[in-house]
Formats: sequence, C-alpha cells, structure tokens
Amino acid sequence: MVYLLISIPFGLVATWVLDSVGLHCAVVLSAWLNMVGGITRMFSVLKFLSLGSQSYWYLFVGQCFSALAQPLIIFSPTKLAALWFPDHQRATANMIASMSNPLGILIANLLSPALVPEGKHIPLMLGIYAVPAVTACALATLGIHEKVPPTPPSASATNSNSQPFFTGLKMLLRNKPYIILAVCFGGGIGMFTCFSALLEQILCEKGYSNDFAGLNGALFTVCGLLGAFLLGMYVDRTRKFIESTKISFCLSALASIMFAVASRFRHQGITLAITSSLFGFFGFAIYPIAMELAVECSYPVGEGTSTGLIFVASQIEGVILMILLQALTVRVSDDPFSTCALDQDGALDWTTPVLVLAGLCSGMACFYVIFFHTDYKRLHAEAISADMVKAEDAATAHVPES
Repeated sequence: MVYLLISIPFGLVATWVLDSVGLHCAVVLSAWLNMVGGITRMFSVLKFLSLGSQSYWYLFVGQCFSALAQPLIIFSPTKLAALWFPDHQRATANMIASMSNPLGILIANLLSPALVPEGKHIPLMLGIYAVPAVTACALATLGIHEKVPPTPPSASATNSNSQPFFTGLKMLLRNKPYIILAVCFGGGIGMFTCFSALLEQILCEKGYSNDFAGLNGALFTVCGLLGAFLLGMYVDRTRKFIESTKISFCLSALASIMFAVASRFRHQGITLAITSSLFGFFGFAIYPIAMELAVECSYPVGEGTSTGLIFVASQIEGVILMILLQALTVRVSDDPFSTCALDQDGALDWTTPVLVLAGLCSGMACFYVIFFHTDYKRLHAEAISADMVKAEDAATAHVPES
C-alpha cells in the first residue's frame, strides 16, 4: 500500500524532476533511493542489530524510500526514447524500458517462493534483492556521464523546447484528446493492477488452486511482454499509434469478457489460461504505445509530465476500482470445492465484480475508439523541421562562390 499511496503525490514531483532537472538526475536519484530502500529493508530483519520494536519502522522507511524511486524510473522511458533514439526506434525503445518493470516483478514472484520456503529465510531474500539495487545504483552513478547524446537523434531532440512544468500542466488539462487518453488508459492500468492483485481470490472460490492462479498470472505477464515487443516494432515501422491502441484495447476488452464468464465455472483451466494470456498479450501491448501517443498528442509538453500524469491517474483509478470491486463481493456459505483460505464469515463470490470489471473495460474501449482523435504533433513538428533543413541546404548549395 505504501507504493500505491506515495506514487500519487510524489508522481507530480517526479514529473517535475524529469522535465525540469533532467533524465540523468532522475535516473541517478531513483537508483540511490531504491538502493537505500533495499538496504534499509534488509537491516530491519537482521537479528544481530537487535532493533526490537524498531524493526518494523526500518522496514516501513525502506519501503518508503523504494516507493519514492518508483515514479522516477517508471516515467523515464518516454524521455529516454525522445532524447536518445530516432523517431523510427522510439516505440521499441519505450517498450523495452517500460516492460523491464513487469519483467522484474515476474522474476521476483517466481524467485521469492524458492528463496523463502520458511519465514526464517526472509533475510536471505532481502539480502539477495539488495544486490541488483546496489549494482544498478553503481551503474547509474558511475556509468552514465552524458545527459544527452553527442549527436541529437531526431529533430525534436535537436530543438528541445518543452514547456515549463506548470505551463505544461495547464496545457494538458485543456487538451481534450489527452484527457480522454489519460482517463481510458489510466483506467486500463488500474484494471490490470486489480486483475493481478485479485486473481487468486477470484479463482479460488471455484476450486482453482493457488498454483494455477500463479500460472495464470505468469502467462498474463509473459504474453504481455511478447505482445508489447511485437506491437512496438510494428508501430515503429508504420507509425499507426491510434489504430494499434484502439484495436488492442478492443481485443483486451473481449478477453476480459471471456475471462469473466469462464472464471464463474469449474474445470475451465485451459480456457482460463488462454484468456489470461490473451488479456495480457493485448493489454500490455497498449502500454508503451499509449505512452508514446501521450507525447504525440500533447507536444510540446515535456515527456515526463505527459506520461507521469497518466500514471498518477491510473493509481487513483486503481484505488477506486479496488475498493469498488471488493465492496461488490458477496459472502457465500462454505463450498467443498473452494480452495480459498476461509475466515469466520466464509468465502467470497466474485461473480458481480468480475462482470463489472469486464463491463468497465469494454465501456472504456468503446469510449476510446469513438471519441479519441488527435494529430501526431511531434512527428508533424519534426517533419516541418526536416523540410526547413532541406530548404536551407538547397539554398546554400545554390549560392555562388565569391
């Protein structure tokens, strides 16, 4: 919960750091915050320190430091792609940087049960997870020397004229296409967060094991990484940002409907695995493309601001959606087929929440398809800049030598 709560207010600070201070500072700062958080968490469980009742607060402070690092690094991919890559590679670069986060989460989810067969092994896990945090901090601090590449990769990088932070915020709030994208795409991220967090509870009531729920979660992420990779390369070649996101959004909505129906029946393991894979494949594919689209429809607002506000919106929508879905659950009597860890009040029936989730996903997809239209402002500005350069070169070539 600390990650979720901190990311909302600090997300605005992170957007200012990215667009006003710079990408280099944001990456180094996030690496140091994450390292300090990882080491502090590790200290909280070391017995020889004899922290006693203070150990919880060390753990809490460590989580807070790492939570502060999260927005800085999650908002960075579009800024990285804009400053360091040409226009025909930006979507792929954004995809690789963006998808490294869910890939890391997947690896941690697979590795943690192996590292912690019993509670006494938690210090070992925290110690191992501190190693990549320290390594990343060393690489960011010592390995990154330039704020921008020696040769700008694109016209927009050459003539970087992002608006001041507060001016950019005002422009975004008056930008109708951006607001539609932020609401729909932010809601999509919120739905994905709820799906991942509640998957085990949704499936256990119908008798599916925790291992099967974990398998569905892994398929959801792995197929999502594959979908993002393929769509990122496709968009880099075709520049069809709007068409790609609209088609993927609709297909992910269909997959959510299939999952909502299949999850209400027993012995539908194959169907559920397929629908979870499709939901991830089409849903994850939207993420890096929508981030690039946010920059295109809001240019010349800074990349950190345009993508950061969408993430902040997704966190707010995710909290609201999580509360709503849990409020819609119904207590049911003990079911011999249920694999849920029962409390005194019995198991939960998730029929209404999963149907509401599918309905919201479908509604947002329809709203996005019908109402979202925009020009590719950054690409258009780059084309104009390229034409001006060609005209100047042609004029220079026709000037007679004295």
